[in-house]
Amino acid sequence: MGFHTIAGAVCRVLTAKKDGPSLYDVCDPVLLKYRGGDAHLGKFYRTALRNPALRPLLRRAGLPALKDPQRLARLRAALVHARDDGTPDWAAVGAPVAELMGDINVRHPQPPPSRSALRPPAATEIDKVIRTCGAHLLRSFARNGFIPTYAAFNLLGDADMGGREMLMALTGLNARGYKNSTLLFSLARIFIAHSPARTLINPPWTGIAEPMWEPMQIRHRSAYYDAFFTEALLGFIETGLASAEQAGAARRAISEMVDFCLKISAEEVPSHDGSRVKVITALAPPPHPRFSRFFAQIKQDLGFGIYVPDCDTTACSFSAALQAGSDDPILNQPLLDFYRGYQVRAGANEPRVTVPINDTIDYEGGVVTWIDNLDGDRPYGNDLDPTLNLDILEVSFRNLARWRVIETPQRLETVRRIISFQKRLAESGAFRNPRSHIYYLPELYCAYFGRCYAAFVALPLAAQRIIDPENVFALIRARVLGYVRNELIVREMNPFDAALALMALAHLGAETATFAAPLHRIVRSLGEGGRHGPYKAYEWNKMKTPTRILVGGPEVTSAFVLMGLALAKRRMAGNANAE
Repeated sequence: MGFHTIAGAVCRVLTAKKDGPSLYDVCDPVLLKYRGGDAHLGKFYRTALRNPALRPLLRRAGLPALKDPQRLARLRAALVHARDDGTPDWAAVGAPVAELMGDINVRHPQPPPSRSALRPPAATEIDKVIRTCGAHLLRSFARNGFIPTYAAFNLLGDADMGGREMLMALTGLNARGYKNSTLLFSLARIFIAHSPARTLINPPWTGIAEPMWEPMQIRHRSAYYDAFFTEALLGFIETGLASAEQAGAARRAISEMVDFCLKISAEEVPSHDGSRVKVITALAPPPHPRFSRFFAQIKQDLGFGIYVPDCDTTACSFSAALQAGSDDPILNQPLLDFYRGYQVRAGANEPRVTVPINDTIDYEGGVVTWIDNLDGDRPYGNDLDPTLNLDILEVSFRNLARWRVIETPQRLETVRRIISFQKRLAESGAFRNPRSHIYYLPELYCAYFGRCYAAFVALPLAAQRIIDPENVFALIRARVLGYVRNELIVREMNPFDAALALMALAHLGAETATFAAPLHRIVRSLGEGGRHGPYKAYEWNKMKTPTRILVGGPEVTSAFVLMGLALAKRRMAGNANAE
């Protein structure tokens, strides 16, 4: 958005005619000042929704539906129950909010068709981008002592979170603070959607992955991100484009990040068989997440104080460490035995998925996200994400011999059941639907399937046949390639979309002619990040609750672009040599 567009939008917000009670008219009488009850609900309201930045944007955003006195009274009564009841009936509390969410009208991006590029950019242009992105990552590590990632709130929320899904979250999440934040963010969404402030809070963008607007970014560090940056820097070294000094710096950064994953972020948790297993936590204890003092306090005030380990961070950390050549004893643990306890078996432990907001897919055989810590905490309840399950397969293939997967019937069965879960997603086409995913875009699923497929085809052929006797990987490969070729790269992309497309196309052995469009988008977009880096920050992953929280950053975009270009460069060089 240009200056004049922003100025016009601000003017419309500040001069809008108020048509009905505002968010503050609804909430101030019950949440602004009170004694007793749950103190966090009021603190969250004052911190997140009544702050000096948001209040001017929403104070004139009235809701016509609440001009009905009875409807307004029901909504306020629900907030009082959430505030005062020891154990609120969250379905009843959320019901009047869910009723108001029917016309929010939030949709997924639908980029228009674009002209296809006939030829890829020159090799020198591709090499320039790789060098620029690699240098950006190393420069960031040297400046910060780690490579940061950022979180940003999109207060308009996620297109897949309607009233039904909001009620699922309220009843399925465990931590009361997280329920509070979900309830109030959902209420705020309604007023934002009916206000001129909507275009300021959620401006349009190009492509699929959402840009992250700078004023709302919160810097932090996690083992999941370090594992990904480890793979990106390994890719930079393998291109041969890093100078000797850069290669040395990359190896030192990789060593430090692997230690952060396997040592600082490791914690013991109970396994289903009564033993204890070391896994990797989503956020290590302070000061390791590296939040600023300001945001650390806000995080606590908003109710995000407890973090627990997750299956995805554990899988990706183990995989990156193995690729980096680590021999840490933690890697010897056969994670499949542990994951089996978190694998959904229809009719037996389906209630393990307590927040089934993607219940249009069949969970059988999938592994859920969150791991109970030693205290039994599970603040987010549990959910199940398809992309996470690809990461579990990928690390299992890399550790096939170490974990004796083929030789251990129980481990082999666990892998095959995850593959069957993925097969149903591919056959139904559900992987293409954003609603099927909890934390990722379908386009990222495609890129990560390519990563998983590469690990699979690197196995001996005999092992591939034992693991996948029905040739499921060939089926999924065909469906994913069809989506990337026929839907993703023929439409307008931003550089993050293009990097995801390249990762999928290159890993899955697509014709190099299909690389042209994403390569051109990446090369043409170089420099768009301004002083922050070669590229802007885009959505890498997200939380759909308590509102749409995006995670990414300029360094993340550089890493994805670097990895996509490195894979494409290798494929194109192989084709040239073959000719």
